[in-house]
Amino acid sequence: MLERVLERSFQIPVIRRDVGLDAIAGMVPVLGDVLTAVMGAYVVWEARNLGLPKWKLWRMGANVAFDTAMGAVPLVGDAFDFFFRSNTKNLKILRKHLDKHHPASGVIEG
Repeated sequence: MLERVLERSFQIPVIRRDVGLDAIAGMVPVLGDVLTAVMGAYVVWEARNLGLPKWKLWRMGANVAFDTAMGAVPLVGDAFDFFFRSNTKNLKILRKHLDKHHPASGVIEG
C-alpha cells in the first residue's frame, strides 16, 4: 500500500504516467525528500521484520539512499524522482523473497 502511495497515487492524463507522493513531495526542498526517505526506510524496516537477509536489506537501503540523494539535487532531482522508483524496486525484492521462501502464503493485491 505504501509503495502505491509513494509511486503510483495518480496518473498524469496527457502523458499517462503514474506519479505519487515521492515525486510530488520531492518538489518541497529538504522536507519532502526527508519525508519520503523516512517512508521508504519504513518499508526496509518491515522487510527486516519479515526476515529478509542482510544483503537484500542493504540493497533496499541503497535504493532509498540513492533516491534520497538524487532527489535532493534542485530541479534535476525532481525529474529523477519522476523516473526512478526506489519503492517499487524494493517491493519487487520483497515479493521475490517471499515468493521463494514462503510460497504457500499468498499476497493479496489491493
